[in-house]
Amino acid sequence: MDTLADNSNNDRTNKIRRLEITDKSKGFIELLRQLTVCDSVSDKDFEDRFRELACEGDDHVICVIEDSDTGKIIATGSVFIEKKFVRNCGKAAHIEDVVVDADARGMQLGKKIIEFLIDHAQSMGCYKVILDCSAQNKAFYEKCGFKQKEIQMVKYFP
Repeated sequence: MDTLADNSNNDRTNKIRRLEITDKSKGFIELLRQLTVCDSVSDKDFEDRFRELACEGDDHVICVIEDSDTGKIIATGSVFIEKKFVRNCGKAAHIEDVVVDADARGMQLGKKIIEFLIDHAQSMGCYKVILDCSAQNKAFYEKCGFKQKEIQMVKYFP
């Protein structure tokens, strides 16, 4: 499950894989900035967070697609598994931080990221996968099999 080939472009193969500690130097943080606020992250802070998340094992997976020509990270997404008491101590998966580089959009990379994350959730025995998205991205997620349910609420802390 660690890699999937993208054969939609005959000139190159882009593989989905788990985030590696060297991906910071391949533009991972810059890619996240195309999604949301992402301040500078020092090498030490990146390594510390990477190691912390690695301890979560399969319960928190960040995947990336690296452009095989440039070595640049051009797509990413993450999924984490919530262990619940409801549904016979079931598990729910939460997809977060899905973004495709502006120059790589239209190549079905976002769909491949979502499929990878959904497959992971299923393999972990989750009974559902949920995510939050903006209204402008609703149609994309509907094409990936999601449907709108209820209302999202949020409270940010200073």
